[in-house]
Amino acid sequence: MRAHDFVTVEELVPTSGLRVDVMGLGPKGEVWVIECKSSRADYMSDHKWQGYLEWCDRFFWAVDADFPTELLPQETGLIIADGYGGEIIRMGPESKLPAARRKMMVQKFARHAALRLQSFRDPRPSGLIQG
Repeated sequence: MRAHDFVTVEELVPTSGLRVDVMGLGPKGEVWVIECKSSRADYMSDHKWQGYLEWCDRFFWAVDADFPTELLPQETGLIIADGYGGEIIRMGPESKLPAARRKMMVQKFARHAALRLQSFRDPRPSGLIQG
């Protein structure tokens, strides 16, 4: 995602009951959701992915080169990835978020990223001072 000038966080919760694998934030505030699938069974058991569409400007699947990509809906984006990087094979269609929802998602992204960073600096639960 860095090659496209996006920063990312993993396992962000846009709303109760949903948790996206990767959320990307672009230089102009674009919000992309990337769902990672490791196998056919992993994809077939995912019944929530369509619920992610209302929380992003573009939606992508990220799979490895051996994944049967014909399973994935043509109207979604596709990234072929490995342990070293990924390539966008098919750009997900753009469906711009309403301004209020974009603001909320950018705020969630910022808090999520800050909390992750803070946990590296201060790994104690709730930041409580231990004696």
